[in-house]
Amino acid sequence: LFRSSTAHRSGTDRIAEVAEQQGWDDEVVVVNLQGDEPMTPPENITQVACALAEHPEAGIATLCLREPYAECSQDPNKVKVVRDYQGYALYFSRAPIPWKRDPADKDVPAWVHVGIYAYRVRFLRQYTQMPACALESIEQLEQLRALWHGTRIFVDEARQQPGLSVDTLADKVLAEALMAQRNEA
Repeated sequence: LFRSSTAHRSGTDRIAEVAEQQGWDDEVVVVNLQGDEPMTPPENITQVACALAEHPEAGIATLCLREPYAECSQDPNKVKVVRDYQGYALYFSRAPIPWKRDPADKDVPAWVHVGIYAYRVRFLRQYTQMPACALESIEQLEQLRALWHGTRIFVDEARQQPGLSVDTLADKVLAEALMAQRNEA
């Protein structure tokens, strides 16, 4: 157990503090499991760590899922990601991206970010030196700081459904009920 400083702007900054305090080697891979993703399956943790290991030019690896555009595009709690042809992030947003200009378009891909990250400690040390950018503040998405400063973020398609994301009070109530059921089983 490690209690980090309350002055950090993001979870990534907190993890960097832990890595520094523990003296972890630059090549150690750290997986950041977000607190609002309490039901993340172990397979996703392994997948994101392997994705980083397989893409040495990436500073960060994360996961995404394809969802129907109509179901996720207008929900700011579902962070959307647009990737290039190699799977690297071009942008993350709470807004609908890509914008579906023609309402008749049926098969517009909507990729929703799954809140799990893998980093090498070397990158974490660099991240803490990066000034925050306006996009990070506007969208409230810490990965935009890294993207803004030129870090490549590899975004793999999750092979396992991530489980419930807790973004609202209703999600919290549902998560508590699901966890209680698990504990009873």
